Amino acid sequence: MWMVVMFDLPVVEKIERKAATDFRNALLDMGFQMSQFSVYMRFCSSTVQIETYCTQVERNLPKGGKVNILQFTDKQYERIITFNGKRKQPSKKSPDQFDLF
Repeated sequence: MWMVVMFDLPVVEKIERKAATDFRNALLDMGFQMSQFSVYMRFCSSTVQIETYCTQVERNLPKGGKVNILQFTDKQYERIITFNGKRKQPSKKSPDQFDLF
């Protein structure tokens, strides 16, 4: 499963910019990768893990703005179409699953 955090945060005042930066840094500390400036993605191995990260994201929410969390499967992720400029990028491969014995 994939988890995407999308947000639109106020950055007019200095304190708002700091809160937005702190939120971005918290996402990076949780293992999210920046897809776009206000869109961060993370692979999760289970719905329990997604719930755990949702709780952590909620704990780090800044005072203002809007934050959305989207979840989707590996199969749906494989169908993402990405362009860099006008060039279409190759399809992304889902991460390998971990085998625990």
